[in-house]
Amino acid sequence: MRGRHTFRASLALAAVFTLLAVALARPAASQVNTLYDVAALAPLTKDSTSFVRGINFFGQVVGCSGYINGSDNRAVLWTTLAIQNLGTLPAGDYSAAFGINDSGLVVGTSNTATVVRAFRWKSASGMQVLGTLPGDNGSEAIGVNNAGAIVGTSSGPNGIRAVLWSITGAIQNLGALPGGNYSKAVAINETGKVVGTSTSSVGTRAFLWTDSGGMRDLGTLPGHTTSEAVNINNSGQVVGYSSGPSGTRGFLWTSSGGMRDLGTLPGGNYSRAFGINNAGQVVGTAESSAGTRAFLWTSTSGMLDLNALIPASLGLVLSEAHVINEVGQIAALSGGGHEVEHYYRAFRLTPP
Repeated sequence: MRGRHTFRASLALAAVFTLLAVALARPAASQVNTLYDVAALAPLTKDSTSFVRGINFFGQVVGCSGYINGSDNRAVLWTTLAIQNLGTLPAGDYSAAFGINDSGLVVGTSNTATVVRAFRWKSASGMQVLGTLPGDNGSEAIGVNNAGAIVGTSSGPNGIRAVLWSITGAIQNLGALPGGNYSKAVAINETGKVVGTSTSSVGTRAFLWTDSGGMRDLGTLPGHTTSEAVNINNSGQVVGYSSGPSGTRGFLWTSSGGMRDLGTLPGGNYSRAFGINNAGQVVGTAESSAGTRAFLWTSTSGMLDLNALIPASLGLVLSEAHVINEVGQIAALSGGGHEVEHYYRAFRLTPP
């Protein structure tokens, strides 16, 4: 789930209708025994790195491109035709996009001369700043649904809180779990359910928020002490990761079954789940005997190394898969190692 754009009027409209026809004709990508078509998503310049964070139904991908932690990082939108620099807020020198919906509304974060603020972007109107909670001066927009509701954080002297911006721009404080003083909302589905992470009296926990029930602690896997929720589909299935002395594991949470350990790849002791679509397909990153690898998980096949599902002739190693859309397209990265200066490269994988 998460977010998109257009180019010039006639060209963009033709591209969208072409993509829609192809997507509707394609099966829901439950098949995981055939090779994906891999398209490289070019960075803004040949020497810069690229990160992917959101994909919509039409395969449009958002993220950022620039140098790691550099002031030249820019929020970008990849279409099937090109990469578009979304710019920054006035006087800013940094931006990143985190979500895109099916109508092309992109959300993310940009700095200004003095603060970091959440934004929403449309091709017709450009980048617009989103408000903060009273007394705050910073914000971050991370998830967006097709109705245009946006979730993220508002920050200031009183801390950081998960927030929801309505389609009119009104901001709502989602609070924190009992005993907590920090929360962050990262995804919202089409029914308005929100997931994220909050501190609490018993530690950091993944949460599910609903308008009728407020914020619910989703707990941890057995023996673990912390958890974080990263995404949610329209059935209310939540993915994320849970950590403890035994390591970190990606999870799938359902209201009927609670939190399920998705395991790791052979030889590994670590996994994180980042994305889920309405078919229940999950993507993320996991340790294996061969190193850190992007994975695809389904209820029938379990966890599979995505690198076994792309042509070996590419000579490519995918380390992280972040999002998967409703036709099974995946936005993934090669590269890795946040602790050192590694270049990441972004790719869009399309099932046959």
